[in-house]
Amino acid sequence: MSGVSLAVSSQSVPQAPSQPGGTGAGTRPKAPTQQGTVGGMMGSLRVIELQLVAFILVFSASGLVPLLDLVFPAFASAYILALAHFAFPSTATTTSSGSEIFKGSKMFRMYVVLGTTVGLFLPLAYVLGGFARGDEHAVRSATPHLFLLSFQILTENIISGLSLFSPPVRALVPMIYTIRRIFVDIDWTHDVWLNKALPANAGLQDTAWYWFGKGLAVANLAYFSINLFGFLIPRFLPRAFERYFQERGEIYAKAAEDKRSVSINKPQLSEKKTD
Repeated sequence: MSGVSLAVSSQSVPQAPSQPGGTGAGTRPKAPTQQGTVGGMMGSLRVIELQLVAFILVFSASGLVPLLDLVFPAFASAYILALAHFAFPSTATTTSSGSEIFKGSKMFRMYVVLGTTVGLFLPLAYVLGGFARGDEHAVRSATPHLFLLSFQILTENIISGLSLFSPPVRALVPMIYTIRRIFVDIDWTHDVWLNKALPANAGLQDTAWYWFGKGLAVANLAYFSINLFGFLIPRFLPRAFERYFQERGEIYAKAAEDKRSVSINKPQLSEKKTD
């Protein structure tokens, strides 16, 4: 979700040990199942996708998302498909398409949970609270962020299980959306800090709400900037390219080996025919 959801999007469940008293030779191991880290936090993947589609439709129909942000997912999706077809075609099999690119530690998983909270749950609560309080300024300033984030999560969840998309393409999805969303968060921060003033007779709840909006905008800008420049560019993207070219090297090596074996077998077949 936070732009690093694909990094730990799937984990292989260890094979169950054989039952006591058995030899284990006749026990057929269960096929590893894929468990989404972010999906585990937020519920079923299908439920998430339906919720995201609902968010996208509501945000699109609300008139609160600028035209540039409305058309951005279409251009991003077209560019991703072009990369998958022309620049980085997939070399992986269907079974390995959903495997992890970056295996994170416990601290890294806490970082993902933090991104889920700061990037999705709190802004959603802020927008819903803005509707309840009649604060149109809060709703208008945070809605573009949620709209782009919903499209990013939906795109990541869809392509993570398709063999059409290679690791570099899957790694570029959060990068593309995060770069655009940083500019949106800059506008959000500018809006709540410079264009919104606290009323003179504001009570405690109004003051807390006012500073909550300011802090949330800064927190999102800080988190996703660190995520882009501290993780996606220096760590996640190189790991994806490393895995991609390693897979291509293995395929080329196997093809060369098969070619050599065929060339060796041809003289043997010709000798047998002459005999």
